[in-house]
Amino acid sequence: MNQSFTMKKVLIITMGLSLIASLAYGSTQKQGERYLNQHKLSTGMVAIIAEGDFEPRSMGSYSIRIYGANSQFPADDFLSGTIRTRDGSVEKVIVQDIDRDGTEEVIVFIRNAGSGHYLSMDVFQYQFKKLKLITSVSGLEPNIDPVNELKRILKTAPDKD
Repeated sequence: MNQSFTMKKVLIITMGLSLIASLAYGSTQKQGERYLNQHKLSTGMVAIIAEGDFEPRSMGSYSIRIYGANSQFPADDFLSGTIRTRDGSVEKVIVQDIDRDGTEEVIVFIRNAGSGHYLSMDVFQYQFKKLKLITSVSGLEPNIDPVNELKRILKTAPDKD
């Protein structure tokens, strides 16, 4: 067999497979259309937050997953996670020790798509091998400083077990 002919066959097969893959990908939701991000915790663990697949941006669900500290393969060691409903789009996520207890919280900010553009926040903490929802706040005015408001809320909240 001619080497040139073989290379042409390989090239045609590769192009065909690439076309099939691009068509298949084109029928799926692009990652840029939904929130999908990973955030490294000071412990080296990784929190991955993602809006639900194929859901509208204005409502649906999001997942938060915690993975063990493995810098080479950050999403290899699943530890804990949950799925929450959302009324709006995940706007941003921050990792910060808001309550100053020595353990960082993962704070998910959700912006309502309605005319008020109200803000809600879900606050999670990973302790004792569990991801725990610490508090959830909704209906906040759109121009409020959410971190300061959260600190105020946590300071006035009764102690929880």
